[in-house]
Amino acid sequence: MVRMSLVGAVPKPHVSGLDELPGKANYLIGKDPAKWRTNVPTYAKVHYRAVYPGIDLVYYGNQRQLEYDFVVSPGADPEKIVLGFQGAERLEINAEGELVLHAAGEVIRQRVPVIYQEINGVRTKIEGRYVLKDAHRVGFQVAAYDPSRPLVIDPTLVYSTYLGGSGGDVGHGIAVDAAGAAYVTGLTGSADFTAGCTAPQRRSEEVQRRAQAGDRRTVRCTVLDATLGGAGADAFVTKINATGTALVYSTYLGGSRDDVGLGIAVDAAGAAYVTGVTQSADFTAGCTAPCTVLNGTLSGFRNAFVTKINAAGTALVYSTYLGGSGDDAGSGIAVDAAGAAYVTGTTFSHDFTAGCAAPCTVLDGTLSGFMDAFVTKINAAGTALVYSTYLGGSGGENGSGIAVDAAGAAYVTGTTGSTDFTAGCTARCTVLNGTLNRGGTNRFAVDAFVTKLNATGTALVYSTYLGGSGSDAGYGIAVDAAGAAYVTGTTSSTDFTAGCTAPCTVLEGTFGGVQDAFVTKINAAGTALVYSTYLGGSNDDVGLGIAVHAAGAARCGRGRSSRCSRSTAYVTGITWSTDFTAGCTAPCTLLDASLGGFDNAFVAKIADITSPPDEQCPPSGEGDCE
Repeated sequence: MVRMSLVGAVPKPHVSGLDELPGKANYLIGKDPAKWRTNVPTYAKVHYRAVYPGIDLVYYGNQRQLEYDFVVSPGADPEKIVLGFQGAERLEINAEGELVLHAAGEVIRQRVPVIYQEINGVRTKIEGRYVLKDAHRVGFQVAAYDPSRPLVIDPTLVYSTYLGGSGGDVGHGIAVDAAGAAYVTGLTGSADFTAGCTAPQRRSEEVQRRAQAGDRRTVRCTVLDATLGGAGADAFVTKINATGTALVYSTYLGGSRDDVGLGIAVDAAGAAYVTGVTQSADFTAGCTAPCTVLNGTLSGFRNAFVTKINAAGTALVYSTYLGGSGDDAGSGIAVDAAGAAYVTGTTFSHDFTAGCAAPCTVLDGTLSGFMDAFVTKINAAGTALVYSTYLGGSGGENGSGIAVDAAGAAYVTGTTGSTDFTAGCTARCTVLNGTLNRGGTNRFAVDAFVTKLNATGTALVYSTYLGGSGSDAGYGIAVDAAGAAYVTGTTSSTDFTAGCTAPCTVLEGTFGGVQDAFVTKINAAGTALVYSTYLGGSNDDVGLGIAVHAAGAARCGRGRSSRCSRSTAYVTGITWSTDFTAGCTAPCTLLDASLGGFDNAFVAKIADITSPPDEQCPPSGEGDCE
């Protein structure tokens, strides 16, 4: 356990609440009503006044993490602040400027401090860094700033952990449940990958106090399968608790040959759904009663797989191969409110849909090119396919990302090189853009695609190319409460946003590098782009995943109550650009503006500015209303 203290601070500062919340707390403890406390106010922040001369400390919650700021009053000296750490074996400041605490084999990081002043309503960044005082104490060094204004120092605490063993380990997919726990899948070549799960887990102070009082309950981590079975690699599934302080479960997933987890989703109950690719003829051997095996036969050299793990991580619920006599791989997976799983990926098998027998629906049962994307729905029990279909044209397609709306419609993105990809989108199906590469002359160029299937899998609702005259690829997709689709990926097209014409909004229309990430929103009907933007700098940038925050209710035209599609998009990916954040100007907030190495992951939040602030729909009731 690591304790942080303020060295040389006032021992008993005045403590008060800030930003009162609407809720009240009642403490009806004991049998004496005189000792009960009712209508106790609650606050968003806790304010410690003058912990150092002219310096306040404010604690607050942010995304289930406890954070703190030092607020330096005009004229006060920020170098008076000294943090002491008990229980840490050593402190270091790494090459990125982060404060790294090493304790009991674990690593706790505090990001480069965010230091700023509010000047005329604009947050202005001030340069600064950590300074080691001695082996267990650290302070701050702040560059020149306006001493007549308050200064805020925010040492951003994050949890970060290695996940793996003594071999090679790669994470490919992540999902988060409603409680904030993270579920990760990928591949591992480590025979000791699950060893960190059997080791004692870091325990909270409350658990430590209970242990000292004689309560021997500890934080337990479950290992479902502790044996690396593959010749080179197995898939893995690991759950990390919401605070990042402990593994909840960790398991290998595979057979006697190589297996890779590529996509993961989690349902409302906390069950995990995993897809990927396997070469193991015995992949489903670990699925014993009452676990359900829908298809237990490896049909080709490699098949996709779908596996469901119960919420406790103690058992498989179902596991199945998904594929035909060629090569097949599952890349993306989503789950609906009923627990049905939706999978997309890539298939080279001419008989991929052969396992979809009545009452399973086959929308398109013909492999049209040398490889196609596929979309398959599995019922909640894992006992049957609901529908399965090829998705492609005479060229080649990869299915990468999939999302599902509240009605059960599936939204898919990926990459296509087929000039006839949208040919299957016939009567009552909408084609927004039916031309590959916008008529470009590069015969090797590919486009991203976005396709929506209806809830029964019996028809396409819309299908479109997404791209310009260069190469474009879709990797991640999300859908909001109104049915609008949000897509991210990468583009080498200098004219990628050319298809976004009024009233479509181009947030950034200038291509920045060899390839840029992109974010595009398509309205619920699939009839128009709502906005489209490049996201990147002067080097390579790739968007890999996207999520949306649901829109609120709104009033539509003619007095109809409905919902407008005005949601916030969160995008992640990888960048090689040192100027990736240059487009983030006020009021955009920069957490870290420095490329820490050869490449970095990135996270960007895009607010939907395509609707008025009052979120009124168009007067006719048209547009993004349902």
